[in-house]
Amino acid sequence: MSSDLWPPLPLEEWEDTRDTLHMWTQIVGKIRMAETPKLNHWWNVTLYVTPRGLTTSAMPWGAESFAINFDFINHQLVITTSVGAVRSMPLLARPVAELYQELMALLAAIGIRPKFSTLPSELDHPIRFEQDTTHAAYDAAAAHRFWRALVQVNRVLEQFRARFRGKCSPVHFFWGSFDLAVTRFSGRPAPSHPEWGPIEREAYSDECSSAGFWPGGGKMREAMFFSYAAPEPPGFAERAPFYDREASLCLLPYAAVRAAADPDAMLSDFFQSTYDAVGWSAGVLAR
Repeated sequence: MSSDLWPPLPLEEWEDTRDTLHMWTQIVGKIRMAETPKLNHWWNVTLYVTPRGLTTSAMPWGAESFAINFDFINHQLVITTSVGAVRSMPLLARPVAELYQELMALLAAIGIRPKFSTLPSELDHPIRFEQDTTHAAYDAAAAHRFWRALVQVNRVLEQFRARFRGKCSPVHFFWGSFDLAVTRFSGRPAPSHPEWGPIEREAYSDECSSAGFWPGGGKMREAMFFSYAAPEPPGFAERAPFYDREASLCLLPYAAVRAAADPDAMLSDFFQSTYDAVGWSAGVLAR
């Protein structure tokens, strides 16, 4: 697989756009969370990679359904419904507050009025969507490259997911942490940590092994692939390749995969080898 399919993602060239996109996906994700029945491990709140961008997939709307889609080819945010309504708005450089207000108005015009907290999740210093004039950048080319990277990662993660016969999440995009991931489960319950909040308690209620991709941001200054086990089994740090003791994660730079002669093979090996290090018994794992 040609590395030309894996676009460059230097954080310094698109960080402002990345931060704005994070807030935009949080708005759409919170709508999905409000309008869908709760699933274990928050699987009902996630977004999914599409041939054009990211989608909520179909969400209930009375006896009908609707979806909200990010289109990173034509750079639009598109609302579609099962009764044929289509509404769209451009993705361009503008404050989060402005996009939030326009999106809510478009939804209200077709009778959809979701109610949700406008405070972003999983951030140290969140700004309510309706008050956020700080995040206002949008580089269309950078957003397109980010989505193209998601397309490639999604493809490899789907192949990795298909090798497991047990309980496994979809390959999905978490708008809170802004990462694409898939999670396998051993079938055993996991102990709860006394300092966990409701997000962590639900996400890690069962013993799991997760792998995915994060485009960088905050303290992590480059795009990274990651893999971890929760709870981390004894000896995992010694067995697992690419283990970073400071982060308590297995980490592989996106740039290293992009530069490899066979990016797919390198990434597949990272996901499989770090999963193998978890050491689940033959009764709960599959390849």
